[in-house]
Amino acid sequence: MRLRLSQRLARRSASPGPFSQRRNRLALARNEVVARGVEDPLRPDMRLRWRDHFALNEYELHVPGLHPKHDGLRVAQLSDIHVGQATSDVRIRRAVMAVNASSPDLVFLTGDYVTHSPKPLPRVRELLAGLQGPVFVVMGNHDHWVNAPYLREGFERMGYTVLQNEHRVVEVRGAPAAVLGVDDGRTGRDDVAATFRGAPTSGTRLVLAHTPPTVEKLPPHQGLVQFSGHTHGGQFWVGGLTEALFRRAGQPYIRGHYQVQGNQLYVNQGLGFGFGGPYLRRGTEPEVAFFTLRAAATVHAVG
Repeated sequence: MRLRLSQRLARRSASPGPFSQRRNRLALARNEVVARGVEDPLRPDMRLRWRDHFALNEYELHVPGLHPKHDGLRVAQLSDIHVGQATSDVRIRRAVMAVNASSPDLVFLTGDYVTHSPKPLPRVRELLAGLQGPVFVVMGNHDHWVNAPYLREGFERMGYTVLQNEHRVVEVRGAPAAVLGVDDGRTGRDDVAATFRGAPTSGTRLVLAHTPPTVEKLPPHQGLVQFSGHTHGGQFWVGGLTEALFRRAGQPYIRGHYQVQGNQLYVNQGLGFGFGGPYLRRGTEPEVAFFTLRAAATVHAVG
């Protein structure tokens, strides 16, 4: 039975029908205030600091055109990690552990691994190492501002696939899935036509793009799913005001699920820029998102 969207998420989605959310209560136990010894090997028998906290969110996403063998496919997404003083190292390593514990079929990293300084660059590889399963990576605006070639080389050395206006077809559960990675739109490096050139035109097609408005450049009414970040869920959420400011800045998609031109978009709230750092968060939580894909018969278009 399909789980219903919470009222808060429903307000952000023009058509919430194909999408549902549930909290994984067992997984959330990892983030209780008191660490649980063997369940938290990074901080055994110690009080878990608030700056190490993040939410583990479970979603069910109904996807038109999904390959039948991919019904039940599991995807994990990490975004906007911002290695450095903005994000606790313990939080990042715990997030990696949480992803691996969920045993997803695909892992998506959707940009902004650093912020402004090049000093944390070597630590990106150290902290994000060990993700299990096929891992696909796109770059964000901060990555390009700091050193995207360095980050790409580091990810590729770890065996992760970096996509900059490229796509790859990977065999998952006995069927092909196309992963399409659009480069960052904030810095003008996005090229959707190049990304889709030669890619499958049907079946399971999943798009990674750091900036959410890239969804408006995708081929319309294709049953595509785009995974993005960039906004940190609004970072400091004040009802009405945050939305108005983001719209004025050309970012109408802030957090959660949206239907856009016959395709779907999920905007991750980001793991970094969280509690206890120099950047104040209010009304949003650092997030690790998990998706279970389900076959759907139709595309629900917006507008």
